[in-house]
Amino acid sequence: MPNQEKITSTIRLRMSAQDAHYGGNLVDGAHMLALFGDVATELLIKLDGDEGLFKAYDMVEFIAPVFAGDYIEAYGEITHIGNTSRKMVFEARKVIAPRPDINDSACDVLAEPIVVCRASGTCVVPKDKKRGNYENI
Repeated sequence: MPNQEKITSTIRLRMSAQDAHYGGNLVDGAHMLALFGDVATELLIKLDGDEGLFKAYDMVEFIAPVFAGDYIEAYGEITHIGNTSRKMVFEARKVIAPRPDINDSACDVLAEPIVVCRASGTCVVPKDKKRGNYENI
């Protein structure tokens, strides 16, 4: 979005044992998409004052595994504002990881976050629901 301040959102949360879906405490990749949905909702509220609707992902890339106990930071940014559509990019990063090799409650803050998932997609806000004060591109 040239000549405009970026509209971004970041949420951070810990994956629990209840989030683990597969053996070895592996978290289902779809959980990252649910986080991106929450980020998208916040982005739309910031821009339009409305939760809007997620229309489609056009790219999803699962890069690294996520396990119960990992802290995940999900980031999103609006990259284009259309008449009713908003294009967005997302990235989920592991920022803290458990260390069961040390003891059952040990964790490390990672020196460099590990990108676990990237995606891009489009959301829409019906014209009659928009309350933002911006100019459409």
